[in-house]
Amino acid sequence: MATNYTAPRDQYQRSAVLTATQEQLIVMLYDGAGRYLAQAAVAMGERQIEAAHNKLRRAELIIGHLQASLDFERGGEIAPRLASIYLFCQRHLNQARLNSDPEPIDEVRRLLGTLRDAWSQIATA
Repeated sequence: MATNYTAPRDQYQRSAVLTATQEQLIVMLYDGAGRYLAQAAVAMGERQIEAAHNKLRRAELIIGHLQASLDFERGGEIAPRLASIYLFCQRHLNQARLNSDPEPIDEVRRLLGTLRDAWSQIATA
């Protein structure tokens, strides 16, 4: 009988998501996007086109989710600014894919990392 070593980790992650505040969930999304972008940049640099595409797609889905979750009624001037940043990120990732260039991926990762740090401060305040 095979032992499932990932079950405790999966349970921990599920618990962390279910008990997280909205701000903590946003930080988790940024963490996931950053992780996939780093993996995509490495894969693209190694010319592993399919792997790079798959990792980019996962990051793009997270960015799309962040964009879709913006509240323009309560978000004040920040919501449209974040929407513009997310659109910029999506365009940059398309450019990276079209040119097989990992540099735009790294730029997006750094930008999202800055936003992640800001949300992390909000989440711990």
